[in-house]
Amino acid sequence: MKYDYLILGAGPAGLTIANLIKKNKPQASFIVLEKESVPGGLCRSEDVDGSPLDIGGGHFLDIRRPKVNDFLFGFMPEEEWNIYDRDSRIDMGSYCIGHPFEANIWQMPQDEQVKYLKSIAVAGCNLGTPKPEKFVEWITWKLGEKIAEDYMLPYNGKMFGGELDKLGTYWLEKLPDVSFDETLLSCLNRKPYGKQPGHARFYYPKKYGYGELWLRMGAALGENLRCNCAVTALNVAEKTVAVSDGSKYSADTIITTVPWKSFDTIEGCDESIISLISGLMHTGTEIRYIPENLDTQAHWVYIPDENISYHRILVRHNFCEGSRGYWLETNLNRVSTAENRKESVAFPNEFTYPLNTIDKPDRMSKLLPYMRDHGVIGLGRWGEHEHYNSDRTVERAMELFEEL
Repeated sequence: MKYDYLILGAGPAGLTIANLIKKNKPQASFIVLEKESVPGGLCRSEDVDGSPLDIGGGHFLDIRRPKVNDFLFGFMPEEEWNIYDRDSRIDMGSYCIGHPFEANIWQMPQDEQVKYLKSIAVAGCNLGTPKPEKFVEWITWKLGEKIAEDYMLPYNGKMFGGELDKLGTYWLEKLPDVSFDETLLSCLNRKPYGKQPGHARFYYPKKYGYGELWLRMGAALGENLRCNCAVTALNVAEKTVAVSDGSKYSADTIITTVPWKSFDTIEGCDESIISLISGLMHTGTEIRYIPENLDTQAHWVYIPDENISYHRILVRHNFCEGSRGYWLETNLNRVSTAENRKESVAFPNEFTYPLNTIDKPDRMSKLLPYMRDHGVIGLGRWGEHEHYNSDRTVERAMELFEEL
């Protein structure tokens, strides 16, 4: 079976590029292969306890990319979405504060505020000391020792499975500068200063889970989408893939949005390329539903306490109309602890977060051009091995279509 384009994976990246091809290149032949029974990837939703639950974690549509949103509203009109002002919090045990941490120290008891202010005042970025190259040292340099020890290091250690020593710092530039002046002003005036975090305002469907959007995008593809079709092997030289039912597909261009390490075999390329792929790292998560409502207005809550296995709570009843309960997000390596053994609905995800290891930029700078030269293009969170949110993934797919 030969096509102009072969698209691997029907998550946001694959669905976007496929729909753009279908609409704008009607003469092109293409097929999308998806291993699950429905499209959506990590953004899929399931009906749990009478309401949708997003089985890949917390996914929301940021309002900051209007071109992306206009494209997506072509499948699910804007009037089917609610807009929320983000309410995310950090549970510090005896009290909660808003996120981001450094902008909301003013919500703490005064004696705690003083401790954090003193720590920020002597943070390396505020004293002008050289920027460290290791993740743990960089976090302390950027945010101060107390924020690092009380929040950033334990939280990231839980989220990324204790791999902090392997992480680089190149991806952390998006963190805002922690200005002592702005932090002090926020404490004096009792309001946050500085940049708003991502998803400061976001869309979420009124009647559905986030997965509904991607179901509609899949339906728009008709026979060009084949589900229950897991790709097992990639031959780069032949530009072919084999799937779980034994069939084989080939194309002039293969666009892969699935994890490079999810192929059972990759053939027809230099052995050095296989070595690059084998060194890519990722983490998985478990999403577990809890039916009780929480006494909070927050949409989600970060949990840095290392004695609690999960690192984030998504409060479903505060953003999904007519629902109840919440779900826990836990690194797969931490799900065996006591509080996660209770009887409840859970969804494991082997591939959730690509890890930004120290050597990843070098690996991807060699892997992606090599594959592209051979007609295989990596796209999206897994094809590019970048921690993109869904809106950024859609944007990357739109950019790739313009190139093609």
